[in-house]
Amino acid sequence: MDRSFITYSRALKAMADENRMRIMSYLKNQELNGGELLSLMGFGQSTLSHHMKILTTSGLVRNRKQGKWVYYSLNPEMVDQTLDWVRESLNEKKQ
Repeated sequence: MDRSFITYSRALKAMADENRMRIMSYLKNQELNGGELLSLMGFGQSTLSHHMKILTTSGLVRNRKQGKWVYYSLNPEMVDQTLDWVRESLNEKKQ
């Protein structure tokens, strides 16, 4: 199987959730730690951890640990690559 299908299907699945879309919108302009995301999202830590695991595994979000906090930021390269793949796939179908 083409590796790009696996990569982009994971990214698209990660994007296809309302909460993860909200998280990505918060991260598009700034890096936030888990506590900051918790206060913005309004759900529990275990739910946030679940969503962040999916986003980081998909490559859409990067994380780094500093002291007791984990900081998250959007990975614009992966977002762009995924969206470019979708556009290219749709253009192939039109022709």
